[in-house]
Amino acid sequence: MDNSTVSNVAGDDRRPRPRVGHIQFLNCLPLYWGLARTGTLLDLELSKDTPEKLSEQLVRGELDIAPVTLVEFLRNADDLVAFPDIAVGCDGPVMSCVIVSQRPLEDLDRARVALGSTSRTSVRLARLLLAERYGVTPDYYTCPPDLGLMMQEADAAVLIGDAALRANLHDAPRLGLQVHDLGAMWKEWTGLPFVFAVWAARKDYLAAEPDAVKQVHEAFLASRDLSLEEVTKVAEQAARWEAFDAEVLERYFTTLDFRFGPDQLAGVEEFARRTGDVAGFPADVKVELLGG
Repeated sequence: MDNSTVSNVAGDDRRPRPRVGHIQFLNCLPLYWGLARTGTLLDLELSKDTPEKLSEQLVRGELDIAPVTLVEFLRNADDLVAFPDIAVGCDGPVMSCVIVSQRPLEDLDRARVALGSTSRTSVRLARLLLAERYGVTPDYYTCPPDLGLMMQEADAAVLIGDAALRANLHDAPRLGLQVHDLGAMWKEWTGLPFVFAVWAARKDYLAAEPDAVKQVHEAFLASRDLSLEEVTKVAEQAARWEAFDAEVLERYFTTLDFRFGPDQLAGVEEFARRTGDVAGFPADVKVELLGG
């Protein structure tokens, strides 16, 4: 897609720019890196925050379009429409959503498990896997995502995002801890991909500004495709300010699955079926897709 196709996402210059959320984790960098290259970044009012806070802002109507954690999307599916073809997920290992443990997972019944995550989706997935796949009910508590401190009080910890990547690649091996990848565990259990976050627009904003929503969707697809075409360059630039070298980042960016097609939708439906009743949404919740 050339610059003219994605320019002026807001449409008429007199209209306010779409208020768009941006997850400030490395896993979303490839979805935003290309926006500056295509010139589309200037057409968006971009807000950076954690997945949980962006989800809340979208639900409250403080954002028009944003990445939203899967659990929050499913809880608010009546008010939101998901973008097809783009998400943050995995089809096997994810590297940045992990359980770090001092003992085998099947030995965690009644053990203390620290939740160092603000992502309700990853926490819900971890609890589901431990309960249904390993048959254990740990004593969960929430704390800051500092693996060294967590392991002073807990037998295991759930981590996501950059903290999980650091734990997976640096801290856990140094401390002699087991690392269990949530994406790999889900794939082995169900045979399906897992989606951690989708991109969604508020239905009221879509009704008022359908062209702007369509153009933002196209802009993110173009950004994602450009970033993956130039993933070596993206990783080299990110390595300048991150605690990971370019080779690790390129492996991470190409491990992640940024698609949202039929297989990913099947994974979402399976997750909803298995956990909906306890997670606050119907087990048969309907996912409405833009243009669907």
